[in-house]
Amino acid sequence: MTLSGCVESDSVRLKVNCSLDSFIEGSSGNGEVQASGSASEAKSFSGYLVEVGYDGERKSAFIKFYDPNHNRIRVWYDNTGHLPYCYVKEGLDAVKSNEAVAKHPGLERLESAVKYDALRDVKVELTKIVAKDPLSIGGKPSGSIRDLVKAWEADIKYVENYIYDLSLKPGLPYVVKEDSIVESEFEIPEEAKQTVQDTIREREKEYVDLTLNWLKLLECPVPWYLRAALDIEVYSDVANRVPDPREAEYPVICASIVGNDGRSHIYLLEREGFEKKDLPSLNAEVQFYDDEKALLTEVFKRIEEYPFIITFNGDDFDLRYLYHRAERLQIPRETVPIELSKDSASLRRGVHIDLYKFFFNKSIQVYAFSQKYRENTLDEVAVSLIEEGKIEIQNPISQLTYQELAEYCLNDAELTLKLTTFNDDLVMKLITILARISYMGLGDVSRQGVSNWIKSMLYKAHRERNMLIPRSDDILSLKGITTTQAIIKGKKYKGAIVVEPVQGVHFKVSVLDFASLYPSIIKVWNLGYETVICPHEDPACRGNLVPGTPLWICKRNRALESLLIGTLRDLRVKWYKPKSKDPQLPEEKRKLYQVVQNALKVVLNASYGVFGAETFPLYCPPVAESTAAIGRYVITKTIEKARSLGVNVIYGDTDSIFLGNPERAQLEKLMEWSREELGLELEIDKEYRYVALSSRKKNYLGVYPDGNVDVKGLTGKKRHIPVFLKEAFSQLIGILSQVQSREDFEMAIEKIKGIVRKCYLDLKARRMPMEDLAFHVMISKTIEGYVKTTPQHVKAAQLLEGSGYEVKPGDIISFVKVLGDPGVKPVQLAVKEEIDVGKYLEYFTSTFEQVLDALGVDMEELMGGTKLEAFFGG
Repeated sequence: MTLSGCVESDSVRLKVNCSLDSFIEGSSGNGEVQASGSASEAKSFSGYLVEVGYDGERKSAFIKFYDPNHNRIRVWYDNTGHLPYCYVKEGLDAVKSNEAVAKHPGLERLESAVKYDALRDVKVELTKIVAKDPLSIGGKPSGSIRDLVKAWEADIKYVENYIYDLSLKPGLPYVVKEDSIVESEFEIPEEAKQTVQDTIREREKEYVDLTLNWLKLLECPVPWYLRAALDIEVYSDVANRVPDPREAEYPVICASIVGNDGRSHIYLLEREGFEKKDLPSLNAEVQFYDDEKALLTEVFKRIEEYPFIITFNGDDFDLRYLYHRAERLQIPRETVPIELSKDSASLRRGVHIDLYKFFFNKSIQVYAFSQKYRENTLDEVAVSLIEEGKIEIQNPISQLTYQELAEYCLNDAELTLKLTTFNDDLVMKLITILARISYMGLGDVSRQGVSNWIKSMLYKAHRERNMLIPRSDDILSLKGITTTQAIIKGKKYKGAIVVEPVQGVHFKVSVLDFASLYPSIIKVWNLGYETVICPHEDPACRGNLVPGTPLWICKRNRALESLLIGTLRDLRVKWYKPKSKDPQLPEEKRKLYQVVQNALKVVLNASYGVFGAETFPLYCPPVAESTAAIGRYVITKTIEKARSLGVNVIYGDTDSIFLGNPERAQLEKLMEWSREELGLELEIDKEYRYVALSSRKKNYLGVYPDGNVDVKGLTGKKRHIPVFLKEAFSQLIGILSQVQSREDFEMAIEKIKGIVRKCYLDLKARRMPMEDLAFHVMISKTIEGYVKTTPQHVKAAQLLEGSGYEVKPGDIISFVKVLGDPGVKPVQLAVKEEIDVGKYLEYFTSTFEQVLDALGVDMEELMGGTKLEAFFGG
């Protein structure tokens, strides 16, 4: 593959239009302007592929490489002649006779093609429609080729096609020389290679080769990225109102750019009524401007000095506001480094990563960061992950002094940067590893959800094997059925099994867990859209039934999903997870392996659910249904085996079983049986000093030998509940953590009774401070965006807005329950006399009943036999 059209862009400010024969003036990232030399010299370098895009003016794809030797981005334009395309199942002559296609202004040419249709297990002859530009295939309001014919692979973004077709590997290093790019040679460490080959049970060549290919992607070092965080503050004539970034009618009064090269810059706009003076306490270079246009011009220059710009909500606010404000001020377009699309903001020569969207990703929140943060605000995420938060201000932004404004803005930029530097650059490494797995650019992978990562990984595998990517309606027409009855209302099929808990307190509890159960099932049982209900009449296939269903699984072909997910699962379980805890490895290596195993965990844990999600392009209900059915079968068989070994099974949930006081030999036998009979690895996940099980499923409290407490599903642990409940629950947990034996429980229960009684009486007498009664919930979209339903926090937000407050997505709404309609009020507007005590007593009861139930304490008896409902009137 050869590429041409180098633009060197580490922040470069071009004096002339760049071509292969021009000179380029740029910056090395340290602020020093330098000439790069001739273009032939400039285009010979090594760099990591970090982004792929499309230039509509050039009608060409481009690749952005990060050159770690010079800390700059270099942009290369395609010269392979690659063009957008789609497929139709009509023959070449039939398509030529279709005038709407043949005379389409965007048509480049028609070609014959043959691909493998895995859905039907046949080769198919197709016509490939090649277009001049991506919008001719699809994306225009009307008149695109995909609107004229039933097309395959017409909904794939052009840059994704480009990555797949040219076998590009985002996140990996390349050597660029003499108009060609070649993937850098990287040898897998011998120990890793040997260990993985020795431990994987499959011996088929494709499985081994794919495993080693993943290993090469994941073992390759991740570079240090030069980057800076950006934050802006905007004047507003109304207190608490956030200016509309699309209108950009108010001036930018402060901007901060903080780099991981040690440089920090603050740009302040002079305002009438504020005294200009030195700001010696700030660890940054401060510049004042009496002209906003000059301020923004300098901010744009500074942005271009960094290959990566990090923001927190820059897609929707910071960069979008700067772009439209520059338009209003008539700043020359060529000096503005920002480019906008409908949903994102990118940089012409750099890479923009919006951490708001990255941390908003539920899979990242749950699996990569163990739900350490619940609300997706800069303050919440920063406090949870780096134990630092935003500066509290008493006045609106527009009324802050220069010192206060500079400190506030600088701190926000510092927090944003630190979210990418803490724990040895964990976030940047995680984004890079996810880009390698998903075959997506770093910016794209940081913005999109896990289903898009998995989709891209699967599409890439289809292209490599010349497989036709099926249409969603194609899959549903053949396999859009489920056969089991859902227990939970609204679900399409029967889900995971949850074993009835043995209520009470159990000492010396071991929890056995199936390592990545659902990914393991997909691997071992060969599940995929092409293999579940396969088209073969072969008795071997039709007789290979999914337990508890009439569904069958193919015995002839290996499912692509089984192959991809199985290899990733094996690498995580057999190499990265154990090695991330290996004390023999250097700390830096262990940290990297922890990042890799977390990235794999994020992808693997979502791999089952996507096939049951209607929004997923390869949505196939029988795949998700089969996975759940086999999961139920596995847990049921394991419980039967445990009981046959004489083990007391006290609870089971989805992929784990709780065993009361088992002997080590019993555990070993059970784990060996699972390996031999089920082909699945069962391992000891947790060991508790004791577990308190309530009668409710998915609700328990476990105390580890060291006194740490593990709380699952109990209301008192949930982040948004009022402070008075949270604090009382925390005291209760503290008491239970001290219990060492059954004898300790009598004293512990008396203490707990005292806490519960006091909380109850204070609540009934309205002695609680208003702030302690507040619920705190984030509003995730505009108030107008809630159409079908209006949740309570949105009702409170409506009242706030009606009182002159500005409410924007990402804000935390604090509200209390009150008597009368609409039943809630923002804390700012409520008074103690209107508090709905009855509602709070309901929360009080549900919070403590769950734990007291497990401890054998009757809530009604605890309250002296008085029915709590008697007080619910307020």
